[in-house]
Amino acid sequence: MSSRDLSVAWLISRLKPRTLMRGYSWWLCCLLWLLLIAPAQAVVELRVAIEENVSRLQVGSSTKALIRNGAGQKVGELEAMEGLYANGNGTGVALAQWSSSQLWIEPTGEGFVWIGDRWYRGRTQLVSQTQGLTAVNHVNLEHYLYSVIGAEMSPSWPLEALKAQAVAARSYALHKTHTSPTRLYDLDDTVTFQVYKGIGTEANTTHQAVNATAGQVMTYNGKIILAVFHSASGGHTENVEDIWSNPLPYLRGVPDYDMGAPVYEWTKYFSRREISKRISGVGNVISMTAERTTPRGRVITMNVEGDRGRRSISGNDLRKALGLRSRLFTVSPTAEGFQVNGRGFGHGLGLSQWGAYNLAAQGLNYQQILVYYYQGATLAQLQPQ
Repeated sequence: MSSRDLSVAWLISRLKPRTLMRGYSWWLCCLLWLLLIAPAQAVVELRVAIEENVSRLQVGSSTKALIRNGAGQKVGELEAMEGLYANGNGTGVALAQWSSSQLWIEPTGEGFVWIGDRWYRGRTQLVSQTQGLTAVNHVNLEHYLYSVIGAEMSPSWPLEALKAQAVAARSYALHKTHTSPTRLYDLDDTVTFQVYKGIGTEANTTHQAVNATAGQVMTYNGKIILAVFHSASGGHTENVEDIWSNPLPYLRGVPDYDMGAPVYEWTKYFSRREISKRISGVGNVISMTAERTTPRGRVITMNVEGDRGRRSISGNDLRKALGLRSRLFTVSPTAEGFQVNGRGFGHGLGLSQWGAYNLAAQGLNYQQILVYYYQGATLAQLQPQ
């Protein structure tokens, strides 16, 4: 048995008293409860921004679609597979012969909407704002997750890992609906929130993972948690207050099981000229020294010295400037420039996707994976509305 197998066996033994043995009767009651309320599943519609502040945008529908104005009144119909360009002028939306402060495209039957360059489930809201046209996809939460799981993980990964991702993504999305900085939408479709690419990233396995966990979320003290996740931590996840500002009791650093992931370790090389172009304000870079790091080694601030001065750069800014996968890195001088040795991919908080992959491959179920990465959190079921 390898050292990793032994460590996973230790984790299983550690989890059993907490989630299996202690909660055996609880799990039976929970299972019965889930079966009883499953038919009354809460239906939640998310608002996802697909395009923001563009001058024009192609839209369409796979089936005949109703065109409605901002008051919800039907103003026309769009033929199936007919692509039209919507234009925004700051005061309203124009689509062919229709014009209003906002327009809706609602497919009939089981149709999909076309927004920009992809097909999506649900319906489309077109709104003209000061800086241009914004398209918002209104979509059932569970249908949204069909796509997110396939965009955030490979659909070929173990089903228990996909289920863990489904619960985490559902929890994250619902948490964001209560904290969105705009009234127009809850999330966008990028890594700023969760990657969402429409039906193109759906698969049978993503459907299975979402359906098998329908309505399940992670909670702490009865509230849905901020279930953030990342690709790989590089060996150990972080306490949230060491990365962001506010401590959260369920986002605690734990040993990760991401060893062997393609992003577990990585190296990048920069010539002095190249790195000096990417870091402004110091001239030609001479040295780079970490000033502050998290307890796990992620860079908080880096001192950069050049022939025209020095400056302190945040780890986030430096990661963006150098195109690094994470803030867990060290910098060493070479004869030609600098070598950056790093580990992991992402912020290192919450669920590690590659950790989930390895744990699922070793036989852990999604419940065990979730309670490990979200310390003290509880799996719960959405109440029907």
